[in-house]
Amino acid sequence: MSIDALKKALPDYAKDIRLNLSSLAAEPTLTAQQRAGCFVATALAVGNAFAIRELVDAFAGDLSPEALTGAKAAAAIMAMNNVYYRTTHMLANTEYTQFQSKLRMNILANPGVDKTDFELWSLAVSAVNGCGMCLDAHERKLRAAGMSAESVQTAFRIAAVVHAVGAVLDGEAALADTQVAAAA
Repeated sequence: MSIDALKKALPDYAKDIRLNLSSLAAEPTLTAQQRAGCFVATALAVGNAFAIRELVDAFAGDLSPEALTGAKAAAAIMAMNNVYYRTTHMLANTEYTQFQSKLRMNILANPGVDKTDFELWSLAVSAVNGCGMCLDAHERKLRAAGMSAESVQTAFRIAAVVHAVGAVLDGEAALADTQVAAAA
């Protein structure tokens, strides 16, 4: 299983990340599709190629082709929306919040998968990207759809762990490149 490959790639100082990765991979508060989509969407948001490859491989069996596309779409649309809405939310000048975004977001109306699952994946990506405005909006929709606080929390726990996996792997790669450059 590719989760094992990811765990083996993490150094000993990241043991807690390995343990969290294992427990979240089998977390029962989400359906298999919801859990898999959270892992895939957040891996894409984090951008570490090894993590993306291994997590997509690990969870592809829990996603229909449409759900895999939906998880990718959640990562794509939230990459744009999180920057836009985080910016308008952080600016002291509130004038920008009165404007329409004028950004195409058609996927939100028809994501090709269950809208609750898509909202969950969008929330997880928003956690990685740090957009409070989007987190609030997606959390409200999820709770209105009947999702429990514990299930919502699981999505951002997955986001936190996948983000940590990417950060550790990127950091180790940068250190290895620095050591090779120094030796040359």
